[in-house]
This record gives sequence, structure tokens and C-alpha cells, in this order.
Amino acid sequence: MDSSRSDSVNRNTKKNDGDDDIAQNEEALYSVERIFESKEVPSWQNQLTLRAFCVSFILGILFTFIVLKLSLTTGIIPSLNVSAGLLGFFFIKTWTKLLEKSGVLKQPFTRQENTVIQTCVVATSGIAFSGGFGSYLFAMSEVAAKQSTEANNAFNIKNPSLGWMIGFLFVVSFLGLFSVVPLRKIMIIDFKLTYPSGTATAHLINSFHTPQGAKLAKKQVKALAKFFSFSFLWGFFQWFFTAGDDCGFASFPTFGLKAYENKFYFDFSATYVGVGMICPYLINISLLLGSILSWGIMWPLIQDRKGHWFPADESPSSLHGLQGYKVFIAIAMILGDGLYNFVKVFGRTLYGLYLQFRSKDEGAVLPVDARPSPPEPSMSFDDQRRTTLFLKDQIPMWVSIVGYVGIAILSTITLPHIFHQLKWYHIIVIYVFAPVLAFCNAYGCGLTDWSLASTYGKLAIFTIGAWAGASHGGVLAGLAACGVMMNIVSTASDLTQDFKTGYMTLASPRSMFISQIIGTAMGCLISPCVFWLFYKAFPDLGTQGSAYPAPYALVYRNMSIIGVEGFSALPKNCLTLCCIFFIGAIVINGIRDLVGKNKAKYIPLPMAMAIPFYLGSYFAIDMCLGSLILFVWTKINKAKADAFGPAVASGLICGDGIWTLPSSILALIGVKPPICMKFLSRNANTRVDSFLNS
Repeated sequence: MDSSRSDSVNRNTKKNDGDDDIAQNEEALYSVERIFESKEVPSWQNQLTLRAFCVSFILGILFTFIVLKLSLTTGIIPSLNVSAGLLGFFFIKTWTKLLEKSGVLKQPFTRQENTVIQTCVVATSGIAFSGGFGSYLFAMSEVAAKQSTEANNAFNIKNPSLGWMIGFLFVVSFLGLFSVVPLRKIMIIDFKLTYPSGTATAHLINSFHTPQGAKLAKKQVKALAKFFSFSFLWGFFQWFFTAGDDCGFASFPTFGLKAYENKFYFDFSATYVGVGMICPYLINISLLLGSILSWGIMWPLIQDRKGHWFPADESPSSLHGLQGYKVFIAIAMILGDGLYNFVKVFGRTLYGLYLQFRSKDEGAVLPVDARPSPPEPSMSFDDQRRTTLFLKDQIPMWVSIVGYVGIAILSTITLPHIFHQLKWYHIIVIYVFAPVLAFCNAYGCGLTDWSLASTYGKLAIFTIGAWAGASHGGVLAGLAACGVMMNIVSTASDLTQDFKTGYMTLASPRSMFISQIIGTAMGCLISPCVFWLFYKAFPDLGTQGSAYPAPYALVYRNMSIIGVEGFSALPKNCLTLCCIFFIGAIVINGIRDLVGKNKAKYIPLPMAMAIPFYLGSYFAIDMCLGSLILFVWTKINKAKADAFGPAVASGLICGDGIWTLPSSILALIGVKPPICMKFLSRNANTRVDSFLNS
């Protein structure tokens, strides 16, 4: 009896040992860090190289042009992390190969340095978004004010100027970084938040630095360069035919002149075809549905009510006419979508925190100071190695406290001198609540990959604007407060995404933090300068129908007007329609969550549907074409489409985006295109010919 038990135990022990061996072999097969185990991880100082920041500066300028062009045309900005990581790899790899051949290479190119470049570039170009050049900042201008009939007095206007824009960004853009640094261990190690974009970027960078990944990256760069060249040359070719208003391929009436009048046409934009290839199919279809609902059905019907719902002689740009319905119904949908997602993400954040704290022992202390602790034995090899190195280089708590308090004091003193309508007590209230909101945004972003920076900004518009009051420049105060809040919560979520990327590539938290600070500082200089180039080169910037209409500037200004003056600015029946679409956006989002992910992919997104309400459908058609190209490519060869689709899309976006630099310079020095290609109806053409022959 005893011997049989002993044999049974031995057999079970051998079986368990065999299972352990199989598990270890499987882990070794799929482990990323096993591949890099023989490579030494450089110190955090050696991860921060001069060549990395030189490349980051060049790429930062490129991506700032792209982000600003997108902000000033439609406001739809896709993730550029893949492009930044890929181009950073290409530039440094080329650099190191040249040095290696000449025998002067001192430091090899590592994935940690690649991560530093990607972090710095995204931080630089991120300021082009959070700086509000296409939204709250330009909404302060006289151009935006003239398009609103309310609150357009001098006290509610502040025109762009290079000096105050740079100063404003420098005093508000760093606070978010210091607010979340003490919580990095909680977010990444304790809560194990996924941060999908940060994780995807890390996988991409890790793959670049394997032998197979390096070969694929080289092919991806070639594809990117090919389509970059095509896109740039296509933009150059189109320029020759744009000598006047509504000239060129961008005004081609693809579906007929009547459809063109209602903004249904393909404008031959390589940028938005590329954006369509990157954005999910659902977003592009939602944009198209929003276009059909608004420009195909609603606006023609409301236009027929001219003389009943609004004066027949009202200017097309007046908010008391059809324009008011376009702007305010779009705002209602954006606010409904934003409110729903804010409540959902905030609720998930609180519930997640509750579960995290409940799972801890009663005597446990929240590890805010992120002191090193040994990895758990149950962790995989990858997680053990990553956790050890992530906790190795600490950022002292006093750095965060001194940094946040010091910058808060400086900006509380400085901002009222930039915006006289924004008082010191408004700023103090923002800075008291900002760290909590920054944490919530960073935590929610880790759960859902959804940053609610613009939603928190809108919250500041309504609260601070109403507090300041209409007679004390509440519109401008609300917009300025929006800028302060957006910069804090946006940079906070960006940094935590970067910490996740750094965790998975063994990049030091210190190098991530310093790279983010340097990238943010670059952005505070580069973004205003690039915007200033747009502002001076294109006098009609910000006006409806121009090449750069800055649609969100008018949206943000009118939000601020509503926050200060209430609903008196709305035309007849507009409030009723706004309520219907506000509730509709909430209901659609609720249905999407109730039916589950598999069915939700067939239900449109209200936020995406709202964008063409004001702008038109031309860019939605471009983006749907991009989706169609990717869909067909995937059906023909899925592996190639997955590998090269993002590179091709990035090439199309980057080439057309960088063309704006020479086109802006040509406009500044007074060089005009030689040809105007315009399309007329047969009757209009006959009248023009008769006039010319008379």
C-alpha cells in the first residue's frame, strides 16, 4: 500500500516536472525578453542621446505640420505613433550604419533609444493638438468672433501672437507631467492597466529590433518613402491649378454640381485617404452617415423653412440662420457623446479603483512613492525583468511636488497678464482639481484607450465662463480655462502611455520623463511657429469655405457663448433639435454598450457623425475611399495589408502634410499658382462665353 502510494507520488511528481518543463519551453518560445536577454540594457543617461533628440526635433517639425494641417481642416487626427516609431528607427539605423562603416560608432542603436525618440516626437506633435490652434486658442481670434453674432466685442477677442502663444504653452504644458509621475507604479505595476496604444507601440519597437523585424521595418520604410514622394508630388501638381477661390482638383464636382453644392464630392486629398486607411471602418462609415443625414436630408429641409424659421435675407454665415443649426446641432451631439463617455469612463475608473483597493489587505499602504519591491514569483520572465528595471530608476517624490507647485505658482502669476479676463482665483481652482482629473483621464485611458482631454476642457469652458460672467469677458475666460485644463489632462495621459511603452521596452522611467519634458518644450516652440506660418501665409484661415476653415474654433467659441449667455443665441426650433440630437447621442452610445462589442461595430459613433454636420462630406468620402482600399487589399493579401497598410497610409499623410511647408512659403513671398481650374454648369458656361465674346 505504501509502495503503491510512493510510485503514484513519483509519477505525479515526474508529470508535474514535465508540465513545468513544457510551460518553461512555451514561455521561452513566446517570451520577448528572452530574445533580448543577451543584450545589455543601457543606463538611463545612455538612453538619452544627442542623435535621438536631433532626429526627434526633425520628426517633431514634420508631425507638427501634419497635426496642424489636420486640426485646421477637419480636426480628425489619427494616431501617429506607428509613423513616429518607424521613422525614428529608420533615421537612427541609417545614421549608425554610416558611422559603423566609417569605424567611429561609439554606441549601438537600442530599442530603449527608439522609445525615447518615439516619446519625444509624440510629445512635440501633441502640443499641436492640446495647444488648441484649431480649437480653443483660435476661437479667441477676431476671425472666429466675426462668424458669431454674440459676444464679439473687443473684450472677448484676443488675436494670435507668437509671443503670448509661446509663453502660454510654456506655463501650462508641463503641469500634467508632474501630476502623474508619483502614480506611475500604481498605474503600470499594481493596476496592470493595458494602455492599448502604448502597448501596441512597444510591440512595434520590440519587433523592429529583432533580425526579422529589422528586415520588415526596412521594407515598410521603403513603402512609406514611395508613397511620401507620390503624395508630396501630387500636392505640388495640384497647386498649379489653384489660382482662385474654388479652383483646382479640391473643388472637383465628382458627383455633379448639385451634389457639390451640398458638399458631396471627392477632393483628391492624399492626406484623408491615408487617414481613412488608419481609422477604423466604423469611424469612416459613421462620418459618411452623418454627412448623408445632415447635408443630404436635414439642411435642405431646414433651408426650405427659410422665412419661417429664420429670416430669408439672413447671411449664410450668420448663426441666426442655417449656419446656427449646423453649428449648434453638431455641438449638441458632441456634448451628448462627451457626457456619456465621461460618465462611463469616470464610473469605470471609480469602480476599478474600488476593486483595486478592496483586493488589498487592510493594512496595505498605497505605494505612491513607488519604492522598489521584489517581483512576484508567479510573474512570467518578461514581467519579472520589466518590473525590476521599471522600479530601478526612481523619480523622487519631491521632484513631482516641487515641479507641480512651482509651475502652478508661476502660471497663476503669469496667466492673468496674458488673459486679463482669467483671474488668479479661477486658475487656483483649476489647479486644485486638475491632478484628480488628470489621474482619472490617465486611468480611463489605460482602461479604454480613450483620452477625454477635450471633454474636460469643455467642462472648464462652461464652469469658468459662467463664473466670470458675460460682462467680464466670460467667453475668453472660458476658452483660456479650457486651454489650461486640456493641456494638463492631455499630457498626463500621454506620459502614462509612454511609461507603459517604456515598461515593455525596458526604457527607464527617468529617460521617459526627461524625453517627454524635452519633447513638450520643443512643441511649445515649434507648434506656435508652424501655426504662425499658416496664419500669415493664408489670410482666409478660419473662414468657412477656405482651405483651412478651422471648424472646431467656431464650435468652441459658440460653446463658450452658450456657457456665458445661455440659449438666447439659438435660432427658432434649434434648441428642440439640439435636445433631440443630444439625447440621441446618449441613447446610441447606450445601445452600443448594451449589445456588446460584436454587434456594436455595426452601430455608428455619434461623435464621428457630428463632425460633417458643420464641415460637409468631402473628407468623409476621401476617408471611405481609404477604407475601401484597405478592405480590398486585406481581402487580396491580409498579411501584406497588415504589414504595409500603416506605412502606406503614413506616407500619404506625411507627403501631403509636408507639402504645406513649401506652399506656405510660396504664399508668403507672393508666388501665386498660374492656373485656375474651375467647373461650371452648361448654362453658366454659356453666359461666361457670351460675356467674354461681347
